[in-house]
This record gives sequence, C-alpha cells and structure tokens, in this order.
Amino acid sequence: MRRPVASCSVFRAVIYSRNGHDFTERFPSIAQLLHDLPAKAAVLDGEVVANDADGLPNFARLHVRWTRPYTIHLWAFDLLAFNSRDLRLQPLVKRQARLQTLLERFGCPAVSLSEPFEDGLALLRVAEERGLEGIVSKRRDAPYRSGECRDWRKVKTVAWRETNRERWRLFERASFRSVADGQFKWQGENGSALFVCDDE
Repeated sequence: MRRPVASCSVFRAVIYSRNGHDFTERFPSIAQLLHDLPAKAAVLDGEVVANDADGLPNFARLHVRWTRPYTIHLWAFDLLAFNSRDLRLQPLVKRQARLQTLLERFGCPAVSLSEPFEDGLALLRVAEERGLEGIVSKRRDAPYRSGECRDWRKVKTVAWRETNRERWRLFERASFRSVADGQFKWQGENGSALFVCDDE
C-alpha cells in the first residue's frame, strides 16, 4: 500500500507522496482515472493498493507494479479541497460526506471510499484474521492536520508486531519519545500521497 494525496482537475491529475515527490508516473492508471473526476478542482487523501490473488493488499506487489500487470486500486478517505474551496478546517465527518457524494457521482470501480467503521475493535479483529497490518482510528470532529498528530492513531495487529518485531520496537520508542516531546514525529513505512486536480 502507498498512501497518496492526489490533485485533480478537468485538465490533469497529479499524485504526490507524503514527502512531496511526484508519483504520477508510477501510477498512471490512477492519474488517468482521476482526470475524469466530476470536479473543476479537488484534493484527495487516500491509499493506493495492489491486491494479491485473494484480494488482500500486497505491499511488495505495489513496488513492482510497473513491471507486472497487477490491479491497482485507490481507497480515498479524505477530501481536503473541492472546486477551489479549502475544506481542511471542516470536521472529518463533513469532509467524508462530501467525498462520498463526489465518488458516488464519479462511479469508478477502481476508486472507492474508505468507509468509517463505528466498532474499531471489531475491525481490528478482522484485520488480525486476514493478516493485515492494522487499522487507523480518527476523531470524527477533527479538522485535517498534515503529519502525525493526536487526532488519529495507527493500531498494529498482534500478528504484524510479532512478524516485524524490530520495526515495532522502533515504532514504540518513537511513540514514547513523541509523547515526551509533546509532538508525534514518527513516520511509518507506508508511503503517503496526495492526489491534486486543478484547472491551471
């Protein structure tokens, strides 16, 4: 999986990593799809996923996507701007409602809404059963803030922690250090990206 932010317009779609790198050429199929998003301009936050034969996310396949014909899917979970209007100060629940409306109008099977779940523990159990890395929990009333903050948390499954013990120890140390410093600075292994569309 690679977490992206995308910028889209009637003329072009650009995919940025969380570090500001242009990933558009790495995921041309997603960029082409977003070109047809029903908006003059939009900025989406989401996760690019390559699935295995069972339909589960496969991070290794994502890295070799451009040499093998794996299916790429975008799971969008936030809408930061729409038609030149900045939505970041609105609560998450309102931004997601706008995103749902936009994607329903779009009707593209390769771009889906990552729907919220009320029962986080039940969702974490499903992630555990399916061998996934974990889940992300967010405050419904929070505005959008870039980078790590207390408005959202990534929760790892037990199986992932056991398989990646050294990475988890680094994660724990970074988490504790961040609490002591009053700011969460750890950045995980999954990439982030921004999908931006504009008419300029």
